[in-house]
Amino acid sequence: MKNTIHPPIAAKKPKELLIHGDSRIDNYYWLNERDNPKVIDYLNAENNYTKAMMQHTETFQKELFEEMKGRIKEDDTTVPYKLNGYWYITRYEKGKDYPIYVRKKESLDATEEILFDCNEMAKEHAYFNLGGIAISPDNTLAAFSTDTVSRRQYIIQIKNLITGEIYSDKILSTTGSATWANDNKTLFYSIKDEVTLRSHKILKHKLHTDTKKDVEVYHEEDEAFNTFVYKTKSRKYIVIGASSTLTTEYRILNADTPDGEFKVFQERIRELDYNISHYEDHFYIITNSDGATNFKLLKTKETTTTKNYWKEVIPHRENVLLEDIEIFKDYLVVNERENGLNNLRIISWDGTEDYQLSFNSETYTVYIGNNADFDSNVLRYGFNSLTSPSSVIDYNFKSKQKEIKKEQVVLGGEFDKNNYESKRIWATARDGVKVPISLVYKKGIKLDGTNPLLQYAYGSYGSTVDPSFSSIRLSLLDRGFVYAIAHIRGGEYLGRNWYESGKLLTKLNTFHDFIDCSKYLIEQKYTSNKHLYAYGGSAGGLLMGAIINMNPELYKGILAAVPFVDVVTTMLDDSIPLTTGEYDEWGNPNDLNYYNYMKSYSPYDNVEAKSYPNMLVTTGLHDSQVQYWEPAKWVAKIRELKTDENKLLLHTDMDSGHGGASGRFESLKEVSLEYAFLLDLEGINR
Repeated sequence: MKNTIHPPIAAKKPKELLIHGDSRIDNYYWLNERDNPKVIDYLNAENNYTKAMMQHTETFQKELFEEMKGRIKEDDTTVPYKLNGYWYITRYEKGKDYPIYVRKKESLDATEEILFDCNEMAKEHAYFNLGGIAISPDNTLAAFSTDTVSRRQYIIQIKNLITGEIYSDKILSTTGSATWANDNKTLFYSIKDEVTLRSHKILKHKLHTDTKKDVEVYHEEDEAFNTFVYKTKSRKYIVIGASSTLTTEYRILNADTPDGEFKVFQERIRELDYNISHYEDHFYIITNSDGATNFKLLKTKETTTTKNYWKEVIPHRENVLLEDIEIFKDYLVVNERENGLNNLRIISWDGTEDYQLSFNSETYTVYIGNNADFDSNVLRYGFNSLTSPSSVIDYNFKSKQKEIKKEQVVLGGEFDKNNYESKRIWATARDGVKVPISLVYKKGIKLDGTNPLLQYAYGSYGSTVDPSFSSIRLSLLDRGFVYAIAHIRGGEYLGRNWYESGKLLTKLNTFHDFIDCSKYLIEQKYTSNKHLYAYGGSAGGLLMGAIINMNPELYKGILAAVPFVDVVTTMLDDSIPLTTGEYDEWGNPNDLNYYNYMKSYSPYDNVEAKSYPNMLVTTGLHDSQVQYWEPAKWVAKIRELKTDENKLLLHTDMDSGHGGASGRFESLKEVSLEYAFLLDLEGINR
């Protein structure tokens, strides 16, 4: 019987967008009127259509939800970490969606103090997120932040941890993070511009004073920069940072003198990127100074911080990306990436030791964990892979012993990591560059081209997607799916140059790499175009939009989450959150060269009358990163022009933003919808 469910058709209201003598007609521009009841009606109509089209999978969605939830330990606890005399722990209780933050004084056997029970705090809200928690140096106060809209505009409040009283001080429209000076009464924080949501000012608040009288200590006037504030691990300095995509600048102030003047560490120089850490009487600087594309480590005395005084500690290397450092009393730990894989390098300050912690695996993820205690002889790090659940490991510098403090438990009784296989393969892109792909699948499947395969990538901002474990993903793997992460240009998987060759006027490399990886996976019979699916979110959603305009015939289905698809219009609108800070990533379309290049790949501008894959597009009404109207307009235009009978579904979460639903398990409902969409296309319904 032919489907009689009809999709909603958005009204066409032509609007001319004119720049550089070029006219673009946008029929769906009106969908950006968030307060227009007709816009809400349209989004609700799309939601109802999606629900109707997926109604036959509702039981399956519930089964998938329970299956994924059933693998997660509900009554779970993080590994405790020690800070300033207290052990801090986050725990979850069975049947509850939100974390409970607790601490114990000196000993893990001490009486538990509940700092924040987010289950109680979330009761009156459809969305809730506890942002940051900053404990005062004397351990008696906590500055904490909450967001109940999902627009990442946090309210900061202060709680007395002795009496439980929440003070009347209430600071609005912040980034959510705050930093105490050493006097236990001065708080530094960053606020956001109400329109653009750019973090543009650092203010200083004195306990029990009117927040309207808070003192502005820094105003970042360059719209391409965001500002933030933190305290060094040594607790000696308050640091104000300002950063754009390519450039950074810092200001420092002794944390004992919060009413003093901040001093510029090294004034900004375009494309000079640096980060600072403090140890004894020196600052340590990770920087790309003087052509160090993959970064190097330098140091300088506290009294002479400008670039002229920086001295080399670890030189720049062509094949090793220096990502991060962690400073301890006796050791320096360096997180380095070589050939896509991370290693942790241990260097003693006295110069007697310099060695690596190596990891014998073809593809894995390792990262420096929570190491708040400066005096510790233990490095905490995390390890996992596509087949191995996450482990939290403590490495003792003195004994050289590793202790697994916690290994992620996968419940359900059926998981055995030996039943899965992971590997890394290399596809050759059209310009001859080798692009790595991390793969995982259930052992024993035949590589005959009939396997469904979900190919994921991000490919922007130098953000690296490491091959990490997911218990949720098992619901696909156990049903015969292959999962592939394409480490395409635009990320930093193979170093800084890997990023530089996938942005601005080389952005097409990102899309071409993904497509060429798809073709390689088909050639090698991991899948075929009848069983190949692609998934990406945010800038990865832009990737999805570009590849289906370029090569729609390669894909059976597409998952596009909060997709950034109306690139030209958004980048021309500097009132939209994040736009001005993005010019170094995408280019400024007020420049004709960037305008033409951007327009050549912008998904919304390149929708044509042709056949498109099956698509499920998801967004959030309150998204502050990618506004809901981008995916809404995109879906409306594709629906108008597409020539196929394939599914095109739009689901808008009317309560959430860029990160999706709040609550520990609520987001699994969206994943269940996405997985049911894919599995249904494969004829798998259980």
